[in-house]
Amino acid sequence: QALSEIEGMGGRGSNLQEIKVRPLAKRRVDMHSFCNPSGFQRSPYLSARGNFANIFQGSTEEGYKAYHADKYDEDKNPNGIINFGTSENKLCFDLMSKRLTQADMNLMDPSLLQYPDWKGHLFLREEVARFLTYYCKAPAPLKADNVIVLNGCGSIFSVLATVLCDPGEAILIATPFYGGITQSVFLYGNVKLVYVYLDSKITGTSTRPFQLTVEKLEKALQDARAEGVAVRALILLNPQNPLGDIYSLSELRDYLEFAKRHELHVIVDEIYMLSVFDESATFHSVLGMDRLPDPQRTHVMWGITKDFAVSGIRFGTLYTENQDVVNAVATLCYFHGVCGPVQYKVAQLLRDRDWINQVYLRTNHARLKAAHTYVTDELKTLGVPFLNRNAGFFVWIDFRKYLKTGTFEEELLLWKRFLDNKVLLSCGKAFECSEPGWFRIIFSDKTHRLQLGMQRIRKVLEEREQEILAEEKEQPCQSDQDGKADSTDEVIFVSRHQDPTCASSSSLGDLIGLLQQQMRSSDWLQKNTAEQFA
Repeated sequence: QALSEIEGMGGRGSNLQEIKVRPLAKRRVDMHSFCNPSGFQRSPYLSARGNFANIFQGSTEEGYKAYHADKYDEDKNPNGIINFGTSENKLCFDLMSKRLTQADMNLMDPSLLQYPDWKGHLFLREEVARFLTYYCKAPAPLKADNVIVLNGCGSIFSVLATVLCDPGEAILIATPFYGGITQSVFLYGNVKLVYVYLDSKITGTSTRPFQLTVEKLEKALQDARAEGVAVRALILLNPQNPLGDIYSLSELRDYLEFAKRHELHVIVDEIYMLSVFDESATFHSVLGMDRLPDPQRTHVMWGITKDFAVSGIRFGTLYTENQDVVNAVATLCYFHGVCGPVQYKVAQLLRDRDWINQVYLRTNHARLKAAHTYVTDELKTLGVPFLNRNAGFFVWIDFRKYLKTGTFEEELLLWKRFLDNKVLLSCGKAFECSEPGWFRIIFSDKTHRLQLGMQRIRKVLEEREQEILAEEKEQPCQSDQDGKADSTDEVIFVSRHQDPTCASSSSLGDLIGLLQQQMRSSDWLQKNTAEQFA
């Protein structure tokens, strides 16, 4: 809608301040969340589409630019920004650099320097099929003909949105979700997102915070259709970013059956499937299901970026049984190809099953678990609630008690305050979270950066706590009921996917953390001073 209004201005060189970007309905993509035309002069050198891309921005992009301009370095820039915002695994450079420089990686065949099949070299697609068959526990061998190779999963989202939807149509997705998907599907294919809003309160049939249910999917879909929005697909993130949830087999089956009933394509992003770092959690791939409800409309993506800690190597793969989708996507692969030498290296990496199982995954999971434990222990000490999951590189944190009024404007101010104190986090609005005050922190980093980063976070939170106490003292007549509810009412260090009936299995550390938070958030000590007792 915003793009069409920019186009409707006619000609080039107009001031974008003249353009009123009307907010779309609540369930649809809100242009204000990532587009800020205020004070921006329209470029006479760009089309309307180019100008829109030029102002497409948000806190994620702003923080990323700030980080690259002032990166922390232990020796060269110790006061630089520590990046807890970008989802990268920085724990396994030693393993990956050693493996990728071994002799078997260095073949330079003439075919690798020539144009390949746009779907990817056959030797690589065959290796990907074998790899996914093994790690996804597929009931039958997967086929190389159903594999397409692109330069990252962002490209896969872009091309799928383009070939499955027409401009102005929409895809269903549950919030909070990885915000980069918005950029991939909208900027490239002009496809909207319809949000299925999840919240932290456990109500109805829910057994955990931010739980996706078929009822919520049905409501979002019907509301969108009532507004005349054509919804063509559903996106599922499993494991989920930023929550860290892993869907059970029954949940996956329910979601896929829902999609089949409404003839929706299902795009399943499993890019963190090998980053489940605790043995108590079990990942189920869609490709491992005995029977897909609608195989012609089920499309699964994975890449090496996350699971193999190589975000600088742009490699993603799509698996779909629908040959019409394969051929349409392959046409666009001309713009999203992976260079021949990299395809060879990736094939060599994926076929080294012994090294992956015995060396890499064991070490990576142990390091992820240790880093996750350090950060969550620090959060417990601070008395900060969070979702305690065992997949991915992130912890979903509840900072709502540090917001006085509980607004997204206040959330953004807190985010900027962290950045001013040289630590980059991701705020909930970047994930289209419906509740202000939630943040995502990336823990897959080296110990010294985790320690320094958490020190900087602690400093900001303690300062903010003192400010709120000072503000409350200035308004002594305000009753406790008028204030904001303690966030522990809704989320208390949620461990894995426990039912409420399993709360007794919470660890002593969780209990201590809860008590510490209640002590910090209570004004009992302020009201009952030693002088009053005397």
